[in-house]
Amino acid sequence: MDNKLSPIRLDSYQPLREVVCETLRDAIRKGILKPGERLMEIQLAEELGVSRTPVREAIRKLELEGYVIMMPRRGTYVANLSIRDVNEVFEIRTSLDSLASGLAAERITDEELESLQRLLVLIGEYIENNNMEKIVETDMQFHDLLYQASRNTRLVGIIYNLREQLTRFRATSMSFPGRLKATLEEHRRIVEAIAQGEVKEAQQAAEYHMEKSEQTLLKSMEALKAKNAKNTRKK
Repeated sequence: MDNKLSPIRLDSYQPLREVVCETLRDAIRKGILKPGERLMEIQLAEELGVSRTPVREAIRKLELEGYVIMMPRRGTYVANLSIRDVNEVFEIRTSLDSLASGLAAERITDEELESLQRLLVLIGEYIENNNMEKIVETDMQFHDLLYQASRNTRLVGIIYNLREQLTRFRATSMSFPGRLKATLEEHRRIVEAIAQGEVKEAQQAAEYHMEKSEQTLLKSMEALKAKNAKNTRKK
């Protein structure tokens, strides 16, 4: 692992372990720390300018979130999701998102519905401007608000934990040709059903969105694998 990380700022109000955790999580999401790469506590601590303790605590949390794998006597590695991993996560996410959307159709407030509709407009504008960073950020806000409207905090907590396992692939998946506009239309279907208070329609729209998201993620992972293999052959 070459020197890839910059020293973190120590003026944050957050506990140091949380700052370190966010820094490492972000590095994994952006591909700075790559799937299958070994993480060395000492080297990470030196690069970040901290002691080993907050690094160790951060790695343990990242393991619970599915970002890293700790293997006895072999070390800690950035998790490399398999097709089976993706299938398993989406099997659960599809059911949970369907439930959340159905509950939102029953419990959403007028203010939340208006905010969802505003976010759809923003996503559309960012798509036109090809601003991927803002698209991903606003898409997350859209889903956060949708889950909040379910009024079920335990459900939201479970969804967040599962979502974290796939977040680092989000930009890659959404960059897949044609996916952005398709995602926007899928979101619109969910919001329209929720606005009408149609529980089953909202659930079906959410299930369709998850199905298409899974298909696109698998395609993008395959494309990335082929690209990496090609680059390896060139070397």
